[in-house]
Amino acid sequence: MPTRQAFVNGSGVNRPKGFLTNPISTAKDGVRPFGTLQYIPSGVAGAFMAGGEDRLIELVQLLRAPYRQGACFVMNAATSARIRKLKTTDGQFLWAPGLAAGQPATLLGYPVVEAEDMPDVGLDATAIAFGNFQAGYLITERAETAILRDPYSNKPFVTFYATRRVGGCVSDSEAIKLMKFATA
Repeated sequence: MPTRQAFVNGSGVNRPKGFLTNPISTAKDGVRPFGTLQYIPSGVAGAFMAGGEDRLIELVQLLRAPYRQGACFVMNAATSARIRKLKTTDGQFLWAPGLAAGQPATLLGYPVVEAEDMPDVGLDATAIAFGNFQAGYLITERAETAILRDPYSNKPFVTFYATRRVGGCVSDSEAIKLMKFATA
């Protein structure tokens, strides 16, 4: 499992623990046990309800103001394709493409990061994450890279194996919120 995939779905055994593997609850901040992420239901099992843009606004507002600065949306390409079609009541798109090269697209004014390891919109799927991942997810790296020289396995060539130890886990469960595609 590549490291970036482990940051989303990793088991925590010989790899980082992904933020989607944490327990989830609808309980508010300060009430949930440590490490339990808060989610908001989409209102319809496996889909956006009519007025889905309102649920996205509620997702943003669940995150307390200190965490919103530096926050971003995380979803896969299929989910972002659905969201790109959402409009406000006056016909304006919620999605704004990046205006300059290298600038991310924004949703409700926040950058969108596409992570193909996020689940698709489906029954009980937590397909959208919103939060300040710098504050809420800790990535640790061991400083040294171990290099093993193997002159025997692939003669007449010498093979080198390089390994680096990386870990990760949710460090502040108040800094990450999820949208679960369910009625409750």
